[in-house]
Amino acid sequence: MEFHPQPQAGAPRVWAFPAPERGRLDNGLTVLRCHRPGQQVVAVEIVLDAPLDAEPEGLDGVATIMARALSEGTDKHSAEEFAAELERCGATLDAHADHPGVRVSLEVPASRLHKALGLLAEALRAPAFVDGEVERLVRNRLDEIPHETANPARRAAKQLSAELFPATSRMSRPRQGSEDTVARIDAAAVRAFYEAHVRPASATAVVVGDLTGIDLDAVLADTLGAWTGDAPRERAASAVTADDTGRVVIVDRPGAVQTQLLIGRVGPDRHDSVWPAQIVGTYCLGGTLTSRLDRVLREEKGYTYGVRAFGQVLRSLPDGSGAAMLAISGSVDTPNTGPALEDLWKVLRTLAAEGLTDAERDAAVHNLVGVAPLKYETAASVAATLADQVEQHLPDDFQARLYQRLDATGTVEATAAVVSAFPQDRLVTVLVGDAARIKAPVEALGIGEVTVVAG
Repeated sequence: MEFHPQPQAGAPRVWAFPAPERGRLDNGLTVLRCHRPGQQVVAVEIVLDAPLDAEPEGLDGVATIMARALSEGTDKHSAEEFAAELERCGATLDAHADHPGVRVSLEVPASRLHKALGLLAEALRAPAFVDGEVERLVRNRLDEIPHETANPARRAAKQLSAELFPATSRMSRPRQGSEDTVARIDAAAVRAFYEAHVRPASATAVVVGDLTGIDLDAVLADTLGAWTGDAPRERAASAVTADDTGRVVIVDRPGAVQTQLLIGRVGPDRHDSVWPAQIVGTYCLGGTLTSRLDRVLREEKGYTYGVRAFGQVLRSLPDGSGAAMLAISGSVDTPNTGPALEDLWKVLRTLAAEGLTDAERDAAVHNLVGVAPLKYETAASVAATLADQVEQHLPDDFQARLYQRLDATGTVEATAAVVSAFPQDRLVTVLVGDAARIKAPVEALGIGEVTVVAG
């Protein structure tokens, strides 16, 4: 029997987040391109400067309906024809609205990029916004809302936003609108929002994939370059204010066998120098199955399948006046709601008193930095992160430098950041569960005034 020699591992290569090339088309559209050899499915992200706080009063959700309507027919194709053309390209086209703006995402085989970009340009340049299609999208959105309300995690998120932000702030209300506001949306409102905010001079296109043999300049000029529009309108962003006075709100769900927990406050955006240390510290607290929260609440006590701590950017501005949601989320069985919260607060107190260990810091940095090459293995993941940077007014090399900063973060820095992010007396706790069974045990903890609202 002949044995082949054992393969030998090659020398490890230093990995860095891909650096894009930046340019601009004649119509003012900013373009970020990133050649990724071997990625035969090209990902395209279009970032539109159409934030939720630009929605007209009383029409929350119009940005979402507009985003969904972009692919529901154009001046050249009906909704059915447009869908069929995308299918012939093997392409997918999605769009959604969030606080920073509207994002349109395209994925297509590299061999059909020109055709798919033509369709994308058509959707951006001349969407039809047919009355019947908009009415259908409005009905669909109205049908979604009761399901979201029934979902404990979604209901908790809605309540936490309403608690943290003043009622006049767009951040206090559901991203995709409420039943009252969505019901008011019609094709005229959608077109008015489109005409006010969608134009190439204030948009950015991110193109990532294997661009070998593709004259991308010519392709872009022939497709997205044909999109025209007025100069961007000046628009001042409103300041973000929040009330993180420690308190508890129970969203009553009589008979619920579990309690959904969402504990949060508002913190700095990614421009703040504390962001890398906050990532490391938050990961140690609740970023994985081996974090402190899971070790106590899941492994030792068996209260839950898992609890996570995270930071989510809501809006990021060049002057650093944006905001991020800092939160702890999970669910526990109803009888153990009080004990689980008591132990959670013990974890926070111990963390503040004793700090993180070097072993915790090392494991967190190893996982966060080590997983990056896998996390950004696809063109879509790279394109989405580059688009995030555009939305959040960050430099093109932010993600690359972030991993260097994570690696340089020490245990003391990570401890200070996570303790500052989750102060024991400045957390708003939302519980979706059976108020009759959980209110008294929660009140006994003394973590803040307890109120009950209808589910």
